Order: sequence, then C-alpha cells, then structure tokens
Amino acid sequence: MDPVSQLASAGTFRALKEPLAFLRALELLFAIFAFATCGGYSGGLRLSVDCVNKTESNLSIDIAFAYPFRLHQVTFEVPTCEGKERQKLALTGDSSSSAEFFVTVAVFAFLYSLAATVVYIFFQNKYRENNRGPLVDFIVTVVFSFLWLVGSSAWAKGLSDVKVATDPKEVLLLMSACKQQSNKCMAVHSPVMSSLNTSVVFGFLNFILWAGNIWFVFKETGWHSSGQRYLSDPMEKHSGSYNHGGYNQDSYGSSGGYGRQASLGPSSDEFGQQSSGPASFTNQI
Repeated sequence: MDPVSQLASAGTFRALKEPLAFLRALELLFAIFAFATCGGYSGGLRLSVDCVNKTESNLSIDIAFAYPFRLHQVTFEVPTCEGKERQKLALTGDSSSSAEFFVTVAVFAFLYSLAATVVYIFFQNKYRENNRGPLVDFIVTVVFSFLWLVGSSAWAKGLSDVKVATDPKEVLLLMSACKQQSNKCMAVHSPVMSSLNTSVVFGFLNFILWAGNIWFVFKETGWHSSGQRYLSDPMEKHSGSYNHGGYNQDSYGSSGGYGRQASLGPSSDEFGQQSSGPASFTNQI
C-alpha cells in the first residue's frame, strides 16, 4: 500500500472535517479564483471612425489591454479625417498598483493556505505540541484578513477606474476626428469585464473566510485555554465553599434532636433491674 493510502486509511484526512482545516482548504481554492480572474485577464474594445471621405475612414480600430492595467502605455492610431494623417493616442490611467497588490496577496494567501493545510493534515501533533505554531498561525491569519480587506477595496476602486478609462464613449472623446459633426464615430465592441467583477467578489469572500477563521485559530492558542482556566477556577472555588458551608445534611442527621427519642423511655438494662425488685421480695416472704 502506498504512503498516501496508508495515511488515508489511518484517518489522517479527518482534519479536513474540522472547521480549521476545512476553512483553510476553502481559502486555498478561493485564492486561486481571485488571482486567476484578475491576473489572467485580457480584453479589448473596437471603435469605428467614418470620415466624410470614405477612403480616410477606419471602421475597425482595435484597442487591447490586459493585466496589470498600465493603460497609459496602451497606444493606438486613429484617422484624423484630414488626408492620410494618423493620430497616435493612448488610454488614460494606471491601475497597476492596486491590481498587482491584489494578485500578490492572493498568491501568498494561496501558498500559506496550502502549507497550513499540509501541516493540519500530516503534522497536526507537532502543530499542537506547543503554543508557537498556533500563535504564528493566529498572527498570520489576522494579517491576511487585513490585507484581503485592503487589497479588495483598492482593486475595486482600480477596476472602477479601468472601466471608465476603457469606456468606448470616453475613448472617442480623445479623437480629434470625432469632434467634427460631419464624421461618424461609433463603438463596435465594448470590453467584457465579467471576470474582473468576479475577482472583486472573490477578494471580499476571501476576506470573510480569513476573518471568520480567526476565531478557530484563536481556540488553538494558549490564550484561549488560559482564559478558560481563569473562568473555571472561580466557579470551582464557589462550589467548594458551598459544599463546606453550614447546610450539611449528614451533620444534621447525625446530631439532630430526633435521635434523643431513644432516651425518653428506660433502657433495657434499667428496666430489667426494676423488674427484679418484686421477685426478690417474694423470695424473702
């Protein structure tokens, strides 16, 4: 039997049924979706400029852009409708900082989630051997929760800027030929942003997962166990003082007044001595 089958048969993968490891596996999966939908994006738009002189027109102006969205470096040429002269333009804006930060957080979150899941499954005893492992895990979880919140918010704003900069109506305003009413400028194809919208959704979902996992990681630390002991000690002292208090059924039963009923009548020995009086009197007669 191979080692993987032996580990599976020994119940090693039961850790995935616990919330700690299960949430880590979800974080790993959602991190993949986050950086794949953002880092792997490439799109474009198509415009048309119909000049009065049809020979100067260009009905298929393709503008392509992709991650990391340095739009100011995306250049294209359009007709000026004034002879064969061409106008070289570029898109506006630069959202590379927010996009790269978002993808970087996603990649490192994926790597840490993968490593943590392996530790939970194969090295769980060493992980819980002392407080160092859970403590580091707790701190890293808090840090990544904050990074996911900041990265997702920044990328949401960056995506909004990308949508404005690549809006065909905004791009047409950059062309000098489109400022003349005699020329007709139209948007043939708009960019598809569905995958980028999905990346923002996965970013905030990752924040929710990491923030929710803080509690389960905290339960593994010594801080939680020491807090539990602190709460249980006063309860034990209170219950002990109650049991040693004045109300004790055993002491009441052993020293109660009801036992004195036995002394109300004469004892068997005394009764025997009194009854022997008449018998001795008869013998004397």
